[in-house]
Amino acid sequence: MTGSRRRLLKTGMWNPPAAPPNQGRTTVTTAFTITARFHTDGEGPEDVAFDHDGQIVTGLVDGRIVRIDPITGDRTIVGSTGGRPLGVQPSRDRSVLICDHDKGLLRMSSTGKIDVLVDEIDGAPLRFASNVTEHADGTIWFTVSSRRWDLENYLGDVFEHSCTGLLVQRDPDGTLTVLLDRLKFANGLTLAPDQTHLLFAETEGYRVSRYWLTGTKIGTVEPLIDNLPGLPDNISLGSDALVWVSIAAPRNALLDRLLPRFGLLRTLLWNLPIRVRPKATPIAWVMAFDLHGRVIYDLRSDDGCYDFVTSVAEYDSVVVAGSLHATDIVHIALPPK
Repeated sequence: MTGSRRRLLKTGMWNPPAAPPNQGRTTVTTAFTITARFHTDGEGPEDVAFDHDGQIVTGLVDGRIVRIDPITGDRTIVGSTGGRPLGVQPSRDRSVLICDHDKGLLRMSSTGKIDVLVDEIDGAPLRFASNVTEHADGTIWFTVSSRRWDLENYLGDVFEHSCTGLLVQRDPDGTLTVLLDRLKFANGLTLAPDQTHLLFAETEGYRVSRYWLTGTKIGTVEPLIDNLPGLPDNISLGSDALVWVSIAAPRNALLDRLLPRFGLLRTLLWNLPIRVRPKATPIAWVMAFDLHGRVIYDLRSDDGCYDFVTSVAEYDSVVVAGSLHATDIVHIALPPK
């Protein structure tokens, strides 16, 4: 569903687990402290990633893919997708894999040349591709957040909860396989250090899960982090071997109460004027977990320093975050473990 806000056509019911006490605050909670800002010369650095040279790579609302030097702040425009880039994954050859909301799955060379890798699935245009990761053998995996709602109206998917997200594999020969369907707004995606499994976030499921690629569990899913206190967005694997998770917003208690109920109430809420609809609590929030799902870092602040963090990445102890609604990327202080 695209365009202006419309009445919901489908509604799914789900009984979410009770939110962790005090929204998950733990003894490791530390302030989300900004030590530097990197101006993008644009808007909406929804995803951030480090390339193999330690440069920050992001995509902007006007379609540009930009590299930023985290030391000098210098910007280099790689090229433009002509759409709305979301997830980015730099490759060793300095190309960038891009999930473009409008164009599909793309690869942009270091000179800005674009190859369209996937623009349809089962005969339907690929829309709202969200995040992407790549194996050394050329296999690519990507997520699709919603097949009913677009980025402008993504909250419709949150209210509706009809679960149309996908996890998709693209083999080196171009063969596509839908590995998982009916995901709860599939979002961040990364490959485990030993490449035995994928880690993916479901924003509306409040969780990060493993999808096994090898071994006796191949093709199965199990939770890594379940019942998060907030809505996970993009995730990344740091050079510290931690799974970094951006938390776009805390869970909404009213929505949690309505999700197990018939969808009419959520439909009514969605059709309220935007100014009176329930709003996400403004917060800047990222977390990091080890590969056993244990919290290592929990960095958050509600002082207005930043908001709606949709991505986080770490490289040699440098941690940066991006936001769908920001104009800059921020460097975050990394506290002692």
